[in-house]
Amino acid sequence: MDPSLFPPGMSQEEIEDAIANYYYSCTEVTEWCPVERTTLGYHPNRGINIFFAIAYAVATVAALALGMPKKTWSYTGFIAAGCALELAGYAARVPLTDNPWNKHAFETQIVAIILAPTLVCISIYLTLKHVCLALGPALSRVRPHLYPFIFVPLDVSCLLVQAIGGALAASAARTNIRMVEHGNRCIIAGIVLQVVVLMFFGVSAADYYLRVKKWINSDEADPEAVALWQDKKFRTFVYSVTGAYSGILVRCIYRIAEMAGGWGNHIMQDEPSFIVLEGFMVLIPCMLLAVFSPGRLFPQMAARMSAPGRTRSSRKGGEKGDAEKQTQSEGHASPQHVVSGDESAAGEAMVKEQPASKSVVVEPEGKDSA
Repeated sequence: MDPSLFPPGMSQEEIEDAIANYYYSCTEVTEWCPVERTTLGYHPNRGINIFFAIAYAVATVAALALGMPKKTWSYTGFIAAGCALELAGYAARVPLTDNPWNKHAFETQIVAIILAPTLVCISIYLTLKHVCLALGPALSRVRPHLYPFIFVPLDVSCLLVQAIGGALAASAARTNIRMVEHGNRCIIAGIVLQVVVLMFFGVSAADYYLRVKKWINSDEADPEAVALWQDKKFRTFVYSVTGAYSGILVRCIYRIAEMAGGWGNHIMQDEPSFIVLEGFMVLIPCMLLAVFSPGRLFPQMAARMSAPGRTRSSRKGGEKGDAEKQTQSEGHASPQHVVSGDESAAGEAMVKEQPASKSVVVEPEGKDSA
């Protein structure tokens, strides 16, 4: 729309608001409402969006089918919720292939696709606690049961900031272009915060990995921890979580670049980059987390999540020896310090010193120890 068509004396802000209001009233592609003036700037590809919708439906079913029987409620629930939101988002993009001016479909896909990965991240954050509890709680710089209480609230904060930004942009889309820009800044701030939280989590996990790797190769390593460390199923689970983490991180960095130029910028209007850096960078993590579930690959985590607080102390062969009196080596706590009980239960997270001949195993009620 040519700004010269407006009456003289209108400010630049008033002209921009009038233009935004005009295009907001468009309901279909016409000569006066071209597809290039939509936020996306193109007709989305129908085939790829149907593919994503079906793939996320499969991921949702897989997460529930493999996770619910093992009673990993929180881990499975957040993955399934994230996949379901992605399914809604890509299903909403299908009508946009016929009419990019479909406001309800556009708003649905924006909200769903932006917020869904935040839910998936919560499942990733839950894994570090259980890996620490299984391999060696004393090697973690932070008490393992605190990890969810650190990362999950931060992740929810990212979600709220992005939701506030989306609400501001949607409510002012017709009348106030400046408010739309403020909403966009809130969304960017939420995504930037999400990247910071993800990097903080990555640093914490990498630090613990290096400490465990050094301890595993020492004479102080607990045989059960060594066996778990070398277990192929456990390593497969860790690799899948690492791949999921990497994909979500790449996606969030892409989203910062995409939103930084404002609504309708050239990155946002580039469908191939969206398909690869948004679609597949979230689909792959969802599939990894859903298929390579802890119920099959990491039973210690599944046992703790399904039967909190149930413990059994099992004695292995051997008498008490000088191991109880060993000093800490190279700044690492002795591997004989193990966590008693389920650290996920508030008030029950106590670290007790056990003899070298004992280990604490968590078992669900009515079943053998995992």
